Amino acid sequence: MTPSTPPTVLVTGFEPFAGAPVNPSGDVVRRLTELGHPDCRLVGEVLPVSFARAAPLMAAAIDAHHPDIVIALGLAETRHAITPERIAINLADARIPDNDGAEPRDAEIEHGGPTARVTGLPVKAIAHALDAAGIPSDVSLTAGSYVCNHVFYELMGIAATRPGMRAGFIHVPATPQLGGGPQFTLDELERGIRIAITTTLSHHHAAAPRTAAPRTAAPHDADLPGGSTH
Repeated sequence: MTPSTPPTVLVTGFEPFAGAPVNPSGDVVRRLTELGHPDCRLVGEVLPVSFARAAPLMAAAIDAHHPDIVIALGLAETRHAITPERIAINLADARIPDNDGAEPRDAEIEHGGPTARVTGLPVKAIAHALDAAGIPSDVSLTAGSYVCNHVFYELMGIAATRPGMRAGFIHVPATPQLGGGPQFTLDELERGIRIAITTTLSHHHAAAPRTAAPRTAAPHDADLPGGSTH
């Protein structure tokens, strides 16, 4: 990005899985890609729910678009809020098979890799901005151990090799097509992720220089409560 060109934001989501008719994370990406964002060049990629294929396709999209910011989305159908994730763990432990039939158990994502990788998104600022807009949001400490966490972990590994690129993961709750509860409309989820993009853009230029030293928090996040007691 140069001063005369808008930043590029890559947003990824997932295809449906486990027999569900839709995946709101992928639906939000398609809508955002179609409508765009006034403050950036927005590109999207819908990934397969596959331990083997999702991360390589995400990496290819990063290579193709050279984004300044990457926001990966996934579905957490039982959550009551949009939840920016703080930590990816080096663990693949599937409760159900992925869409390729793979079901890893207690496996490292990256052999010998760090136990955890920390988001580069301003997760507290995002959650605060969403709450201020009337959209429930909480900072989450875990993205699980399924394909969402796998992509998040691999994404943060890529980000560590690309100075200036901020990246992270956000889980979205279910839409009415999935039944049960809680439910958010696709319009609400789109609005929420737009706010997350805008908030991240506003923090992007103030980001601290990336170093090889491990981080325990996203650079230049909001100085607000956002932890967990359990």
